[in-house]
Amino acid sequence: MNIKINYTKGTTPVIGKDLRFGTTFTDKMFEMDYEKDKGWFNPVVKKFEPFSLSPATLVLHYAQEIFEGQKAYKWKDGRVVMFRPENNIKRFNISATKMCMPNVDEKLFMEALETLVWADRDWIPQEEGQSLYIRAAMIATDPVLGVRSGSQYKFFIINSPIGCYFLEGFNPIKIWASDTYVRTVPGGVGEAKTGANYASSLRGAMEARERGCTQALWLDGQEKKYIEEISTMNVFFVENGKLITPKLTGGILHGITRDSVIVAARDLGYSVEERKVSITEFCEGVTSGKITEFFGCGTACVISPVGEIIYKDKSYVINNFKTGKITQHIYDTITGIQYGKIKDKFGWIKVIEPRE
Repeated sequence: MNIKINYTKGTTPVIGKDLRFGTTFTDKMFEMDYEKDKGWFNPVVKKFEPFSLSPATLVLHYAQEIFEGQKAYKWKDGRVVMFRPENNIKRFNISATKMCMPNVDEKLFMEALETLVWADRDWIPQEEGQSLYIRAAMIATDPVLGVRSGSQYKFFIINSPIGCYFLEGFNPIKIWASDTYVRTVPGGVGEAKTGANYASSLRGAMEARERGCTQALWLDGQEKKYIEEISTMNVFFVENGKLITPKLTGGILHGITRDSVIVAARDLGYSVEERKVSITEFCEGVTSGKITEFFGCGTACVISPVGEIIYKDKSYVINNFKTGKITQHIYDTITGIQYGKIKDKFGWIKVIEPRE
């Protein structure tokens, strides 16, 4: 399918140094519709504008929707690039299958991304730590009540120039380990990028903030014993110089940044182990000094060092609330590749070719 271009030059981008995450949007978007007997149709890059939906729209009542988050960067030489977009596309379709939704053709998805990002190239900030956040999403649009999968869908992509995800920037944050609430369980939607997966984390996140913490750390939903992930990040910690990350067990999102950390860390000479880690083992490791670093990772923040964990009202401070050397090394490596300062030996960067 050919993507129709249906917009005129809009507002002049005003991009400063104090960009907040997810509050500023470009003036264009991509949109495409689906009907069961027709398939996908009418792909178009158009003016950013509201949708018109019936109050009975399926997604509003039964939460059948998915999304992805990825980034584009503008290098100092003017080139516009994306970071591992193929992986986001594949994960989007895995989420779609999990949520009983139609897949989007990978080539069409990529063409939509490239077309929209190139059209929005003037909106991409070039300051270190800034980028263009790309949000692709799909919603069920049938105007009908009744618990079932839809037969009509809308796929869309919007872009947002952003700064750091956390107000702390690349500085240690404080998190609260919840022993009351759970986010997901194996066999649920923990592996899917779907809104319900995040809505279930809101209560824990609110209580974390009430305790002066930035986010919540989730334990497994069956025993409340094993560390899984932070609300918006996979997690790693350093024990005796080795990087350890919780094993993917069905309730943890298959993070693309997580995979990037594993690949980059091993290339840098660090040992990486994926295994189940209990919160008791972790707290004992911090207390004994065996665990010297802890960080979260995800598309939005890339890497965020963690300086303190609150568990059962007891504080566990990691590395004197300072960013560790290994955390810094991996952060510098991945962001160096993203911003074009380090050679991409992994094939993660996709350069967007200029187009009309």
